[in-house]
Amino acid sequence: MTIPPRPADDPPVAGIRRPRLATGIVVAGFVAVLLGLVVFGSLAVEIRGQELSALDAVATPFLHDRASPIRDAIMNGATFIGSDYVVLPLLGLAVALLAHARRIRESVFLTVAVAGSVALNWIMKLTFQRPRPKLPWAHVPPDYSFPSGHSMNSFVLFVGLAVLAWVVFGRRIGILALSVALGLVFLIGTSRIYLGYHYLTDVIGGVTAGLVWILIVGGALHFGPWLASRRRPSRG
Repeated sequence: MTIPPRPADDPPVAGIRRPRLATGIVVAGFVAVLLGLVVFGSLAVEIRGQELSALDAVATPFLHDRASPIRDAIMNGATFIGSDYVVLPLLGLAVALLAHARRIRESVFLTVAVAGSVALNWIMKLTFQRPRPKLPWAHVPPDYSFPSGHSMNSFVLFVGLAVLAWVVFGRRIGILALSVALGLVFLIGTSRIYLGYHYLTDVIGGVTAGLVWILIVGGALHFGPWLASRRRPSRG
């Protein structure tokens, strides 16, 4: 399935009016999400001395108790899909295809969303420096835990791609793509807890921040009104 080019009567950047306003909204939204993560992360760190939280104390052993070789393979595969080794090349491919089809607005939306997500996640990790879980069976990387980068970046990319599929190919394909995207994000987040790389609150923080951020970027680029104007019966 190829991406149809933009119709001749629809200018490539028609939805990106008032670039200064759009930039201002993105910057303000970035700061707002950052502050929200600070509040959430502060709460997570504050209760860390009290056995983390009921969710964190239960989620990891609950999943680990159900470990098996098949589940190990599935969870390792899910974690790989949510890694930079997949997310960044997939972003590059999607942006190249969109640009080739003269879908400039869509490529800007996806690029800003994912780049901002990566930057937000990096800043928050350095801000909180929350240690990763220390579990005898987990071999965790030597960086920080909150929020989960796999969960946040994969949410923004895959849900962003699903929204674009809805816009470009219609409602039926869009619903299918969104269902697949959410399923992938759920599996990736679960894999991070299952493998002992993150606490549940890390995953919740990452997904929540990803959701808010993608809504802010979409709104800033007039994506919401544009999407509403483009809704049409699904193609059969």
